[in-house]
Formats: sequence, C-alpha cells, structure tokens
Amino acid sequence: MHDIRALRENPEAYVKGWDSKGLSGSALVAQILELDVKLREAQTAWQTAQADRNAASKSIGHAKAAKDEAEASRLMKLVEDLKTKLEAESQIERATGQDLNDLLASLPNIPALDVPHGADEHANVEVRRWGTPFAIARPKDHTDLGEGLGLMDFEAAARMSGARFVVLKGELARLERALGQFMLDVQTREHGYTEVSPPLMVRTEAMFGTGQMPKFGDDQFMAVPGLNTAEGFRAADGPIEALPEIRWLIPTAEVSLTNLVREQITAEEGLPMRLTALTPSFRAEAGASGRDTRGMIRQHQFYKVELVSITTPGQSEAEHERMVGCAEAILKRLELPFRTMLLCAGDMGFGAKKTYDLEVWLPSEGRYREISSCSNCGDFQARRMDARTKAAGEKGARFVHTLNGSGLAVGRTLVAVMENYQDEDGRIAIPQALHPYLPGLTHIG
Repeated sequence: MHDIRALRENPEAYVKGWDSKGLSGSALVAQILELDVKLREAQTAWQTAQADRNAASKSIGHAKAAKDEAEASRLMKLVEDLKTKLEAESQIERATGQDLNDLLASLPNIPALDVPHGADEHANVEVRRWGTPFAIARPKDHTDLGEGLGLMDFEAAARMSGARFVVLKGELARLERALGQFMLDVQTREHGYTEVSPPLMVRTEAMFGTGQMPKFGDDQFMAVPGLNTAEGFRAADGPIEALPEIRWLIPTAEVSLTNLVREQITAEEGLPMRLTALTPSFRAEAGASGRDTRGMIRQHQFYKVELVSITTPGQSEAEHERMVGCAEAILKRLELPFRTMLLCAGDMGFGAKKTYDLEVWLPSEGRYREISSCSNCGDFQARRMDARTKAAGEKGARFVHTLNGSGLAVGRTLVAVMENYQDEDGRIAIPQALHPYLPGLTHIG
C-alpha cells in the first residue's frame, strides 16, 4: 500500500518507480491525485455543510423564542436541505475513497534507488558466484533419475490430483524430509530465527496484507466449507473473496509469518524479529501455462523453509543482506554451485522494493535456476496490515519494515542435489551435511 501524503509531496518518484515496472507512471499519478483532490473536496464540503447545519439548528431555537415563525420555518427548511447535502457528500466521499484505496492497493511497490532498470530477467545483475559447476558426463535430469530409481511417480500423482504433483517414495522421500529439517536447524540454531508452526489456511485480509490479494487471486487455491468447487463458483454472488468463511491455502509461509504482527504495535526494542517455518506451499500457477511442465521445478504443492524479518525502517537494508547470507549458507553447506542475482525493477515481485535471487546450477539444463528469492518490502506490507512499532518513551508509532525469503525451497533443492550428486550409474550421493539426518545412508540407488 502507498502513502498518499508521500505521493502528494514527491509525485515524480512514483512516476519513475511505476515507469520502471512497465506501467504508465504519469497517468497513474495523475489519476490518483485527481481522486485525492475529489476526496478532499467532498470531505471539506461535508464538514462545511455539517457546520452550517449545526448553526442553523441552534438558530431555530432563537427564532422560536423570538416568536419569528417565518425565520424558524426558513431555518428548518435549510436544515433539511443541508441534511440532503450531507448525505450526497457522504456518498461521494465513500465512493471516491473506495476508488482511491482500490487503485492504491492494486499498484506495486516502488523500487529502491539502487535497483537496476530493466523489463525482465535479462537485465538482472550478477552480484557474486560460489562454487564450480560439477563436471558430469551426459547428466540426466531429476525426473529421469527419480523414475529410474522407482522413487518418483508423476503418473500416480496425476491420477489422484492432476498435473504438477509428484509422489516421492522410500529414500527419496527421506532425502526431501532431511533437507527440510537440515535447513530449519541451520536457520534456528545458527542464524537466530525463531521456529513457528503457523496456519496453512488464512483469511482474505491476511492475503491482502502481504500482497497476494486482490491482484493475484487467480494464482491461489481457496477452500470454502460446505461448498464443493463447482457449486461454490455457481452460487457465488459477487467477488469470490466475499464468499462466507472462505480460506486461502498459503502460497508461502510468508503470509502466515508476516501477518503475526498485523494490527499490532511491536516494541522497537524487540526488533528485528526473525521468524522461520517449514510448511507446504500451494500455488495454482495460473500464469505459468506451458512453463516447466516436466518434473518438480514448478509444482502446485511443495515444501519450503521461509524466512521473515520484521524490522525498524533503519534496520531493513542491513537485515536484507543478512537474510541473503542465511539462504546462501544452506547452498554452501550442501556444496551446490550457485550465483546471487540482484533483480531489475521489471523482474521484481509485487510487494518488493529490492530483491536478490539465488540461482543453483542444474547440470541437465547447463544453467542456473532460481532456488530462493529474498526481498525487502519496506513499509509496503506494513501499511496494508497496519503493523507498527514504537520505542519506549515515544508518543507516536511508525510502520515496521518487512522482509521475506526462501531458506530454501525444499523441492528445488532436492532437484539440485539429485542432479549435482548423480553418478554414471544413476545413483545419487548424499551430501556430507545431510549424513547426520540420514544415518547409514551414503547413496540412493
């Protein structure tokens, strides 16, 4: 969400920011300021009419005391006319305020000043690179490896759930579980994150707070108690999110973790607050038709260790760099080659002001693929959630800054381990860091 006062004071910054996201910044700013003027005019007109009505109401008593019935009648007529004007201005105020809020809620965050310009991933900037890609002759992809071992079954998953699901069995299922536990242990024991077991279903307000709603509703899965999907959509009168008792399956634990501070004033002395969770994530992938349809890269359901930080405005930039380091540490421990990319404005997510992606090397593709995205959202989410902080002795509260990142996506890490640790016989070696989690197991297959 955006601060209308900041936009009034520095409209050019918003024009440039939205232009860099591929939007028409000047047109949007002009539309917002026009609605803002209309809203304030309606508020002023309402206040003026209310003051005139109060004054006229008091004068009626004076006119009657003076036995001036004509003046009393005139004043009573004026009060009725002002009542009608109040109702009209109130309707204009409500409608204009709603239009303004809806427009502001639909617009992405403004990129930080040091974010590169560019329309897509081709303008992203490599910050650093770690490790040397494994030299593997004729590498197999993870799908061929998993199916060849009889431990990965996409057909069984499709029979029960449709496309973009997988069944993992035996030692491969154990490896996935070990990866999640390893990541969680490193983030909690070494990096100071507090483990949380959050809800997997949330209200629309929570999804709005972190920016998934209303703009990205098509990418989410929803559950409505008492209604099956077909009847639910046919019975819905109005927007889907208005259905009674609707819940959304979380697309990432970022939603649950960040909303822990919604509508709260958190003591500044307790910040930064660092939270982590290992949960399933659910994504409809409505905008990913035809992309990565083979294998586990883009699934409707997957596990992820999420990192969330709540900070003061002054802490967020340093915390962002720290969070990226916490995610990188997992890849280093697993000895997986990767690179760290600073995303350009056009490739960043809706709520982010600055984002780093970690991309891991996949031998079968001969390229790096995203495995983590770490973003500083500034006060963008906090304004949508009304999440504030206040130092001891201070009178006023200010919005917190929120950050989120993957530490890491478990399924994609499993893919990376399988491909980078494969041998010529199709076996998969277990990385040294995971040996304590898989006692007695050095290879799969």
